[in-house]
Amino acid sequence: MCAALAFLTTSKSGEDPVKVVERGLPKAAFERLRLAFGLPKNQMADIVSIPVRTLARRKRLLVPESDRVLRLGLLFQKCLSVLGDAEASRQWMQVPKRAFAGRTPLEMARTEVGAREVERLLGQIEHGVFA
Repeated sequence: MCAALAFLTTSKSGEDPVKVVERGLPKAAFERLRLAFGLPKNQMADIVSIPVRTLARRKRLLVPESDRVLRLGLLFQKCLSVLGDAEASRQWMQVPKRAFAGRTPLEMARTEVGAREVERLLGQIEHGVFA
């Protein structure tokens, strides 16, 4: 978790992630994540449920928004760890999967339950169990 948090923020690696989220991630965290996924601003805003106009006015994200941005950051970090390549991770997250009834991992990650399913599938891939 610390690596994803450090990637999204300028916080120190030992900083408590709960406190960082409670304080609210800086708006720049959204932008870093958007660039990591290579998505347009409106698509990333839709995935983390933040209206683009609201995002433009904010300096810091609210707690629920920060939580969703961190959740996606953690998933990207896990995907990168499993696949070993940023471009492969971006593509994997954006391609529909049979395991998700044709939805993409990014679509699944809009909810906590969906994000856990993406983690589960990545865990299977990591351990050589293809479903």
